Amino acid sequence: MKITSLKSLFALLVIAVPLAVSSAVSAPPVAKPSLTVTVEKPRTADLPLRLNARGNLVAWQEAIIGTEVNGLRLLRVNVNVGDVVKRGQVLAEFSSEMITAELAQTQAQLTEAEAEAANAAANGDRARGLRASGAITAQLINQYLTAEQTAKARVEAYRAAERVQKLRLAQTRVLAPDSGVISARTATVGAVVPAGMELFRLIRQGRLEWRAELTAAEMARVKAGALTTVQTPAGNPVIGKVRVVAPTVDALTRTGLVFVDLPVHPGLKAGMFVSGEFDVGSATALLVSPQAVVVRDGFNYVFRLGTDNKVSQIKVTIGRRSEGKIEVVAGLGAEATIVVSGAGFLNDGDTVKVVSTPTAPATKPAL
Repeated sequence: MKITSLKSLFALLVIAVPLAVSSAVSAPPVAKPSLTVTVEKPRTADLPLRLNARGNLVAWQEAIIGTEVNGLRLLRVNVNVGDVVKRGQVLAEFSSEMITAELAQTQAQLTEAEAEAANAAANGDRARGLRASGAITAQLINQYLTAEQTAKARVEAYRAAERVQKLRLAQTRVLAPDSGVISARTATVGAVVPAGMELFRLIRQGRLEWRAELTAAEMARVKAGALTTVQTPAGNPVIGKVRVVAPTVDALTRTGLVFVDLPVHPGLKAGMFVSGEFDVGSATALLVSPQAVVVRDGFNYVFRLGTDNKVSQIKVTIGRRSEGKIEVVAGLGAEATIVVSGAGFLNDGDTVKVVSTPTAPATKPAL
């Protein structure tokens, strides 16, 4: 009886083992998710297009202020570099004693000439009155009339000389031709300077302009009136406006200048070399979350989710940042679904579990 039972048990085991092995071979393996992630679809938005450039800050217009009088001693200098002046303000004064004396002499000569002219006019009137009576000769009459005209001309000459001396006297005070900021000073108290010598330089109205350097292709995209943002050395933005685009390009550097008007700002000084951006319109961009972009070996990647919850690594080219998003320039379509949370821990071909809400920062599973 015992032998018969053992034989029956052995027969059952022989039948059951192949069935179990057959069942194990036929069942497909189930892939275990390596990470729980969140996903998103890229969104499109209109982003402003900007051109980056660098260039010098220079005075919008710089006035050279010199002396118009010759050989006078500089008596006073009232301003220095950096001073803000108003139109008509006295910047410097020359000694005026010599011109004042010459003016007084000319005025005395004018008074004398006016007296002589009055006497000559009276003689001329009498000569004209006696012309019909024949009491005096025609020659004498002509002499009186000629003397009258000569006296009048002498008066006009002295009056003109008086105006010249008054003008020279006014020129002993050097006035600001416009409001602005003094950018240079060569005037020295006590110096005797010739006419035409430069004394000051003035940045008119304190205005500066940015001369941005752009290539010919970039210049074609910039139009007069376009807004520009210039960064001060402290990092503060200053909004300017394009006044004109230069009509020529430098033959050596192949770059041209764009002249940008800037408002008065304490952080901007003439002579600075600054950077800025030109607003040249807008274009549609594809945006993804920054967490979705993984940097490996110097390249940027995203992980696209497949229908079987497997991810594939895709190389992309990124562009600008806007409103907390990153622009994808190439490598990704708008219809793709990409991994956001946990993307940095994935490899190509991994299987993931997708949740609808963001999870806590994932940790890479232990190997």
